[in-house]
Amino acid sequence: MSHRKHPVSGAGLGLRRALLGPLQAYSPETISNTVSFMEVAPENWINVGGQRKKFFDYFTDHFPFVCHGLSLSIGGPSPLDRTFIHKLRQFMDDYKIRAYSEHLSYCTDDGHLYDLMPIPFTEEAVSYVAGRIGQVQDMLGRRMAIENVSYYAAPGAELSEIDFINAVIDEADCDLLLDVNNIYVNSVNHRYDPVGFLEALPGDRIAYGHIAGHYNEAEDLIVDTHGADVIGSVWDLLDKAYELFGVFPTLLERDFNLPPVEELLSEVQQIKDIQDKWSPGDRSHEKQAQQDKDGRRRSA
Repeated sequence: MSHRKHPVSGAGLGLRRALLGPLQAYSPETISNTVSFMEVAPENWINVGGQRKKFFDYFTDHFPFVCHGLSLSIGGPSPLDRTFIHKLRQFMDDYKIRAYSEHLSYCTDDGHLYDLMPIPFTEEAVSYVAGRIGQVQDMLGRRMAIENVSYYAAPGAELSEIDFINAVIDEADCDLLLDVNNIYVNSVNHRYDPVGFLEALPGDRIAYGHIAGHYNEAEDLIVDTHGADVIGSVWDLLDKAYELFGVFPTLLERDFNLPPVEELLSEVQQIKDIQDKWSPGDRSHEKQAQQDKDGRRRSA
C-alpha cells in the first residue's frame, strides 16, 4: 500500500471549456462539496485571454489544479518543444498548478498526428523515453507523471505493456498517472487480466488517477472516448486500486456528450464514496481539501 504524499486530494473533475458556463451557475461552495480539485490541458489555456481567462482565473482562485498535457509527444521522434515547456513552467508557476502529467505515447512525426500513437514496447524505447522525461523534469523544475494509455496495436513489441511502463517509470524516476479506464479498455482489447495488471504497477509512484467512460465498438473492441458514463466494471477496478494502494486522488474525465452538471457531480461523488469506503477512519483527503480552500480564502 502506498503512503506517498499526493499533490492534491479527494475527487476531481476535468475542466473543459464547454463546462465554464454551466459550472458558473453553481457557487464554488456547492461544487466543492463534491469536487476537491480540477484538471486542464495546458495547451488549451496557456495563451488564453479575455473572458475565458477571467473564467479560468475564477476557477483557479477556488480550486487546486493539475495539468494533463496533450502535445508533448514524449515518445516522438521530433525534438522536445522547449518553447512550449518554458511556457508551461511559467503557466504552472503563475497558477500554482500542483502537478503535470502526460500520456506515455507520441503524437508527432514531422508534424502533429492529432492522435495518441503507441510507443513500441522495446528496451531502446525505454531508454529514449526515460531520457526525454528527465529533460522535461529538469526544464520544469518539478517531477512529472506519465499516464498508462489505451492502445489498439503494439508494433515491434519486445516487452509486455506492464514491463514497459514500469521500466520507463523506474529509469526516468518519474510518477504515474493511473488511468483505471485505460487498464480496463486494454484488458478487453488485448485479453489480459486487469486486476493482475493493476497489481503489477508501482503504487508508490501514483500521483493521481483518472476514471472515464468508453465506447463498445464490438464485443472484443472498446474505444477510450471519455464520452459516456463510467461503467460498473471500471468502478470495481477503481475500488480494487484503492484496496491495493490506498486512496489516491482521482479525477473524472468527460470530454464530450456532456451531461447536466448534476450528473457529472454525481459521478464525482461516486469516486468520493469509494474513497470513503477505503478510509472510513481517515478523512485526511477531506481535511486537506478544506485546508486548500481556507488557504485560498486567506490569499484572496
